[in-house]
Amino acid sequence: MSFEQSARPVALITGVGRTVGIGAGIATRLAASGWDVGFTYWTPYDERMAWGAEAGAPETIRKALAGEGAAVAAVEADLVETETPARVFDEVESRLGNVTALVMCHCESVDSGLLDTTVASFDRHFAVNARASWLLIREYGRRFRGAHGTGRIVALTSDHVVGNLPYGASKGALDRITLAAARELAHLGVTANVINPGPIDTGWMPDDLKATCAEHTPLGRLGTPRDTADLVRFLCSPQGGWINGQLLKSDGGISA
Repeated sequence: MSFEQSARPVALITGVGRTVGIGAGIATRLAASGWDVGFTYWTPYDERMAWGAEAGAPETIRKALAGEGAAVAAVEADLVETETPARVFDEVESRLGNVTALVMCHCESVDSGLLDTTVASFDRHFAVNARASWLLIREYGRRFRGAHGTGRIVALTSDHVVGNLPYGASKGALDRITLAAARELAHLGVTANVINPGPIDTGWMPDDLKATCAEHTPLGRLGTPRDTADLVRFLCSPQGGWINGQLLKSDGGISA
């Protein structure tokens, strides 16, 4: 159990729609570490991406988390809609209790550059990656009831902007929003950190890109969801409580 209390603490993890994804890896790691887990997914996003929707993935993930002893609440959530964050918290709280850790893995990510990005795509990226993250953090701060020093906010980011302009720009906004929480939620004893995991092999990378990334990583391999999940687990533990207001690179050294 991550904190000394009679019940398992609750983590709300967004963007857990694929069994091979980072979100699912984090959810599994936290469940195995003594957390109950609420998670969100949005099937229409996966359906319009190259990898397609994974049939039955939310239920498969739910069963895997339950197998680790976690109580689980899965919520389908369109984070473009401004009322969604409050609805998600309502549902998770009603089924699992107050949320101790908010881990944001959701994203809108459609490749386009300075010259070919549409206004609609730009707005959607900022609605999902920046605005929804702010609304989730705001909802978390308004509702947090945990002991001082136990609260955790973790967001996943990216510094990939060239040829991926709206994604990278909106993730930059996410960074600033999340890091502001380290100060603005200080009265609650909540830590807030951002992780840049670098390129993670979750099934979206073509073989040539895999080879290039592995070649340029000092450790000679691609990152895995477990690599990111291990860091999230540590940040959410009591031992991670002194790390606050940081943008952490956990990318095997590819950015060195």
